[in-house]
Amino acid sequence: MSQYRYKVLVVDDSPLYRTLIRECLESDSELEVVGVAADPYEAREKIKKINPDVITLDVEMPKMDGIQFLKNLMRLRPMPVIMVSTLTQHGADVTLAALEIGAVDYVPKPSASSATAITRERDELVSKVKMAAQANVGQTKSWHKQPNVSIDRQHYNRRGYQVIGLGASTGGTEALRGVLERLPPHMPPIVVTQHIKAAFCGPFAKRLDRACRLQVEEVTSERMPLVQGHVYVAPGNQHLTVVNRQGHLYCHLSDSDPVERHRPSVDVMFSSIAESVGGKSIGVILTGMGRDGANGLLQMYQTGALTAAQDQASSVVWGMPRVAIELGGAAKTLCLTEVANFLVEAVYGR
Repeated sequence: MSQYRYKVLVVDDSPLYRTLIRECLESDSELEVVGVAADPYEAREKIKKINPDVITLDVEMPKMDGIQFLKNLMRLRPMPVIMVSTLTQHGADVTLAALEIGAVDYVPKPSASSATAITRERDELVSKVKMAAQANVGQTKSWHKQPNVSIDRQHYNRRGYQVIGLGASTGGTEALRGVLERLPPHMPPIVVTQHIKAAFCGPFAKRLDRACRLQVEEVTSERMPLVQGHVYVAPGNQHLTVVNRQGHLYCHLSDSDPVERHRPSVDVMFSSIAESVGGKSIGVILTGMGRDGANGLLQMYQTGALTAAQDQASSVVWGMPRVAIELGGAAKTLCLTEVANFLVEAVYGR
C-alpha cells in the first residue's frame, strides 16, 4: 500500500519563500506541495481545484492581506492553516489575530538572506504542517460564547488552594483565553506556560489582559510574588517555576535546558508546583502537540493536587492531554467550555 501524502498549498507573494517552503516541505515523504499561489485570489482558485489538506499562509500579501483571506476561508471553507509570520511586534499581533480566527499554528519567517535560513526551521515547519493536517479545525468558534462565571460573596476558598497551573501548546492561545476570560477577578494566582515564541509572549499576555477580568502579565523578573486575581505568563524563552520562600509563593525564571524540546516547559512548571505547593494546587493541561506537561501533571496528582485534562473533542490537537490521561495524571477529563466552571467550583465550592 502506498503511503498517503498530505497535500499542501503554499501561499506567499515572495517567489523565494515559495521555493524555500516548497523544498522544506517536500524533503519529508509524507508531504506533497500540490500548488503555490502568489496572492489570495490565486489561492482561492487553487483551493477549488486541488482541495489541499493544509495551507501555509503568508501574513502580508498584495491585493488582500492574509488575515482577511483567513476570515473568508474560515467562514466559507474551514481548513487547516499554518501562518508564516515575522518575529516582530506587528507580526505577533497579526499572528495572534490569525490564531483567534482559526489558524492552527504559526511558524516564523526567517531572514531570506540565504537558502539555509529557512532550512534551520525545516523540522518545525514540517512537523507543524503534518500536525495541522490532522487537527480539529474550527474549535475556537464557540469557545468565547460561553457566559462568564460569577461567585457570591458568601463563597470563599474553603480548601485553601494557593495556585492554579495551566499548560498548553498548539491551539492553546485561544483555549487559554476561552478559560481565563470567563473567570471571576478574585481567583487564586494562576501561572501559565504556553509554547510560544519570545517575541509573541508580551503581546499574547496583553491580549489576554484586555479580554479578562483577571490581571494578566508576562513574567519579566525574578521574585515576582503570586497575588490573588493575577495571571502570570511564562516568557517565551525561559522556564517558569513556582517557589515557596518562607510561606510565600513567587515566580522564578530559569534558563536551564529545554524539556521535551520546549523552553518554557509545562512539565517544569507543573513539577515546581508539585514540589512547592502540593495538594493546595490545581493543574489543568490543555490542547497541544507532544507530551510536555504530562509527567508534571502526574507529579501534581501524586501530591494530592486537583488535576484535569482537556478532552479530545474540544482540543485542536489532542497530544499533551491524551498522554496525561494515559499516565493517570488527570483526575478529570473536561470539554474546554467546562474548565472555567471546574476551576470556580473547585475553589469556591459553588
